[in-house]
Amino acid sequence: MSLAIPHQATFDELGRPLRDVTFVVVDLETTGGSAAACDITEIGAVKVRGGEVLGEFQTLVNPAGSIPPFIAVLTGITDAMVAGAPRLDQALPAFLEFSRGAVLVAHNAPFDLGFLRAGCDRLGLVWPSYEHLDTARLARRILTRDEAPNCKLSTLARLFKAGTTPCHRALADAQATTDVLHGLIARLGNLGVHSLEELSTFSAQVTPAQRRKRHLADALPTDPGVYLFKDGQGRVLYVGKSRNLRTRVRTYFTASEMRTRMAEMVGLADRVDPVVCATPLEAEVRELRLIAEHRPRYNRRSKFPERTVWVKLTAEAFPRLSTVRKVLDDGATYLGPFASLRTAELATAAVHEALPLRQCTQRLSLRLLSPACVLAEMRRCGAPCQHEESAEQYAVHAQAFRAAVEGDPSAIVAALTARITGLSRDQRFEDAAAQRDRLAAFVRTAARLQRLSALTRVPELVAARPTADLGWDISVVRHGRLVAAGLVPRGAHPLPYVDALVASAETVLPGVGPLPAATAEETHCVLRWLEASDTRLVRIDGTWASPAFGAGAHRGWLDLADEGRAAARPFEDRRGLRPIARPARATA
Repeated sequence: MSLAIPHQATFDELGRPLRDVTFVVVDLETTGGSAAACDITEIGAVKVRGGEVLGEFQTLVNPAGSIPPFIAVLTGITDAMVAGAPRLDQALPAFLEFSRGAVLVAHNAPFDLGFLRAGCDRLGLVWPSYEHLDTARLARRILTRDEAPNCKLSTLARLFKAGTTPCHRALADAQATTDVLHGLIARLGNLGVHSLEELSTFSAQVTPAQRRKRHLADALPTDPGVYLFKDGQGRVLYVGKSRNLRTRVRTYFTASEMRTRMAEMVGLADRVDPVVCATPLEAEVRELRLIAEHRPRYNRRSKFPERTVWVKLTAEAFPRLSTVRKVLDDGATYLGPFASLRTAELATAAVHEALPLRQCTQRLSLRLLSPACVLAEMRRCGAPCQHEESAEQYAVHAQAFRAAVEGDPSAIVAALTARITGLSRDQRFEDAAAQRDRLAAFVRTAARLQRLSALTRVPELVAARPTADLGWDISVVRHGRLVAAGLVPRGAHPLPYVDALVASAETVLPGVGPLPAATAEETHCVLRWLEASDTRLVRIDGTWASPAFGAGAHRGWLDLADEGRAAARPFEDRRGLRPIARPARATA
């Protein structure tokens, strides 16, 4: 009988109680506001745990230059005071030792941490990447404007009756910030925030109704897996995944969930059902499958995999490009899948720019003539409808498309880049940008398809990745579909586990097309996992290889295209510009 290997739960699984967390509250005085151009003149810090002060740190710092008169008046620190003080190369290492292993706290933390990090860079020291809290940011999430018209340290110190008045001296300001931190934690304790993780992610926008449902997470395991929010009638409202089910679900009730629709979903939720998975990859794949199966109303992505779009080169005497929703076993060549019809149209336009494929929609006869279109008159098409181009001559263009999709797209890339260069030379920059976007849509999709197809052609593949506790995550993949996943414990021989997983794995009867056994999103998840640097191949049946001169060789050009698009529209993605809202002013 084998003995179970003891497992020490991590802090992330359990949550670190605030009473056990060591905080170092720090404040700096400087010669100005720029960490790149100014120097630190004083460091003050207070180390606390469980409300008890464990120690204090204070030192003046001799800056590289003189202290500006305005700063001297503001702080009371003069050149004479710092003349005999230690320089930064002595003061900063001493502070790093004092704060080792603690969570840094500061009021307007980006300012203080920015100077500390810049000092480390200047001295060639390794910045320890502290966990940190910002009392100003936290106060904006907790306090209403009736309580505090602003979140200045002096205002908050008066509100929480701090024992020290801020006076622009580092230690005094750190002591006042410590009292403010304790006051904020006391407020949050009444709201059910008792761990560092909950404190770091707290949001005042989480309603009391949401917080009252916190008990729904209490019985969940701390394993990786998928969670399903369900209403009182058992209907699935939302599906998500996490490496730690309990911790992730708890954030919906106590933490920084800012999406309005999620608050509505939590209000409707009656229970949360977990699906424990052996590995994080299995959780990611199961999430996709469950979303596609249940199509929850509050999930936005992955609900309709059948809505993806393909560009198809038809199988006929004079093939043409057609946009379709489904891949058939009809001898055609498919490019995709595309997330939107717009992207498919861009890629199609790129091909038509490079290759004289016909763009008419009627089926052409080898014997009878058909009316010519304007493209034939413009010499943008070889006019096979008028038999000016034979089936054998036209087949060269179709084969060029197949070669670009399945192997080397250089012909299309060269034609479009020459076109882009010419337009730029003529200062037709908008037209050049349009051609760039068309080519990028084609190359990016072809590269992705080639990578996915290389995997889906493999009948069976077994791979492993080491875990944090020196075990192994094992995955069995057939035709790009994850069919089994398991965990090899530390110290165990992996081969018996691999044999058992392979024997019990799902049987896959591959379908048609480049993605015969799973959706593109699922296959891409598996591929990402396999391509990670620490993943190891255990067994493989068949050959897993991408074209040597395939579309992936043009990744550098794609990066340049993305940089050009971002430079032209720098504020297109506004997700990082969301302001932090304070609780609304109380009304009578």
